[in-house]
Amino acid sequence: MVSIITAQHDLLLSTLRHITQTDWKVLVVDAASKTLLDNVIEQDELLNLNITNIEQITDRRPTNKEVEAIYLLSPQPWIVDCLMADFEKRKYRRAHLVWTSLLHPALRDRIDKSPVARPQIALFKVLNTAFHPQESHLVTFRSPESFPILFHPGCNHLVRAHMEDLAQKIVGVCVSLGEYPTIRYYRPREARHEAAILCSHLARFVQDELDLYAKFHEDFPPATSRVRGVLFITDRSMDLVAPVVHEFTYQAMANDLLAIREKENSLSYRTLINPGTPQQEEKDIPIEEKDKIWTENRHRHMKDTIDRLMADFQRFIKSNPNFTKDSEGGANSLNAIKDMLAGLPEFQSMKEAYALHLGMAQECMDLFQQRKLAELGSVEQTLATGWDEEYKRPKGIADQVVRMLDEPSILPPDRLRLLALYMLYRDGILRGDLEKLIAHAQLPPQDHGTLTNLSLLGARIERQLKDKRPPPNPLFTPKPPPVNPEAEYALSRYEPALQLLLENHAQGTVSSESFPYTRPPPLDESESLTQVPTNATSLRQAKPTWAKTRTATNTNSETRQRVVVFMAGGATYSESRVCYEVGAKTGREVVLVTSHMLSPEGFLRQVGELGWDKRRLNLPVEAAQPRAPAHLFEPDPVPKAAAVVQQPAVQQPVQRQGGQVPVQQMGGLNVSNGRAGGSGQQQQANSSAKLSKDPPGGGSGGGNGPIQLGGEAQKKEKKHRFLGLGKKGRD
Repeated sequence: MVSIITAQHDLLLSTLRHITQTDWKVLVVDAASKTLLDNVIEQDELLNLNITNIEQITDRRPTNKEVEAIYLLSPQPWIVDCLMADFEKRKYRRAHLVWTSLLHPALRDRIDKSPVARPQIALFKVLNTAFHPQESHLVTFRSPESFPILFHPGCNHLVRAHMEDLAQKIVGVCVSLGEYPTIRYYRPREARHEAAILCSHLARFVQDELDLYAKFHEDFPPATSRVRGVLFITDRSMDLVAPVVHEFTYQAMANDLLAIREKENSLSYRTLINPGTPQQEEKDIPIEEKDKIWTENRHRHMKDTIDRLMADFQRFIKSNPNFTKDSEGGANSLNAIKDMLAGLPEFQSMKEAYALHLGMAQECMDLFQQRKLAELGSVEQTLATGWDEEYKRPKGIADQVVRMLDEPSILPPDRLRLLALYMLYRDGILRGDLEKLIAHAQLPPQDHGTLTNLSLLGARIERQLKDKRPPPNPLFTPKPPPVNPEAEYALSRYEPALQLLLENHAQGTVSSESFPYTRPPPLDESESLTQVPTNATSLRQAKPTWAKTRTATNTNSETRQRVVVFMAGGATYSESRVCYEVGAKTGREVVLVTSHMLSPEGFLRQVGELGWDKRRLNLPVEAAQPRAPAHLFEPDPVPKAAAVVQQPAVQQPVQRQGGQVPVQQMGGLNVSNGRAGGSGQQQQANSSAKLSKDPPGGGSGGGNGPIQLGGEAQKKEKKHRFLGLGKKGRD
């Protein structure tokens, strides 16, 4: 199956490889591009590709005219200022420019028309990689400010530029996947809010950007036997229940209830390691795709997750008896010691992984009981689905809501979520009733604003006393009740709207009224979309005769249709889960793309902020923009070591008494054009490096300073190691 992490990793790495070839080069990055790199590529992978050093464009850097540089940069005006300062100083022999996304035409003209810059540029390339794969099928742009820009009434003047930026990033995902998809977008049946036209405008921006990319790239899309993909443009107003209702699968529940930390490129959770022993410590353990325990269990119901974790842990302990007790005295031979050392690292990492997930699961269940989430969840599921646990129309639901509000164990944030669900269930309530419920729940006044702000996302908040309007028609045809409902999963009856969209797409029943095309597909293509197998398991077993030499897995992977869903305004982990599940069930590869991931607390906080004065939002786009550091425009300092050598040789020859060689002064001699740690052999290698033709790729990088390799001593040692490797490669 496709992994967007692997796709971006391979694109960046192959671009670097094509540029470096057999020559040593410097990699220059900025903060944003470094974040992109660090998300998918290990530093050692970069250094193994003839990269002598990784530098940050905003830092003081020595001029090195013997070496070529690869610039991986984000297309910001102040970053272009930094680049032009390098060109003015002729910082490196030549520059290979690789941009993470498209430059503004004015910035591109500034570079193209510069007589100083043009001779130094060996390559100019745009990669369209300005997105962050968080999981194999989940991409975020890490821009929570997208929500207020799209839905705040005072941000209308920012919407167009923001949509253009979103469109470029969405196109970048499609290009990385090799997809030129048909595009469909969500159109609400009733345009009750100003942002109801959001998806239609964004879809057309994406269509224009895709067409433009295909026009100037003859190799796009690449030839393939798979059915043409589809891109659905949706927004948060399509489903207001999913970000509010309690979800009891492992990943969603953990991100809802626990203090999971987000630092740079990873999520982490602080847990206790080796409890009750002298080695006991609290440690932040990352939650990442490399953790098989996490990836195998994150979409399971919490009950199943705990059962699976306990069973796997017991199995692991039984298969590693040497490490379940004190091993002192057990290593009575060299072979035994070697075997123990070989197994210890894996054991420790697995031990930490189990400690992490058993601890997270246990804390989730403790909070589940303390906050009465079983009782609260039952009422929430009735409000979210419109059916009780026996799949009958509920009775006395208002009394159930009031009883939950009276329960002292129900925290204020959970009461606010319950009122939001009740208001959505009733499709609006009397203003007086809303005020009474808020007062009964003992919620602060600002929570009243949070509930009323849901109208900016298309929700009905109020209704008049004699308003007898019928309930709104559902977006998708309701499913029939299950024949034998499982009581254990009664708290997970709600199915997000995204799940129903993907299932309807697999069946070819998505309404063209609610999800129109930006461009009508050809008749043969629209027919082929409904012919993709929905029963992937049975059809995968029958290989066609022309594919006898291939494995069933490869054949299936090559023919699966790819479905990309963009959720404007943020997505939930329950929606991420259904993309994996429906994709596996229908034989498709589904990728969820969004501006940022939402927790229930974060969603309601952002909804509340829609009532703020825009100046309080501190939007990055309206903040003072960074400027290139002044030191980049100053002359490079003269190396001190060189000045020390010249003095005894010319100005003070009398100090060299008795014909003694000035060993101390020669120790400071710099023969590498200002590069500390350089050698004569390395200078010869750089000087004799041949200028090659423009390679067909680009580079990568990103950050706020030269990447530290572990202190000054280790940094010098690493640099010498590079020089030694260069000599071996040349011989």
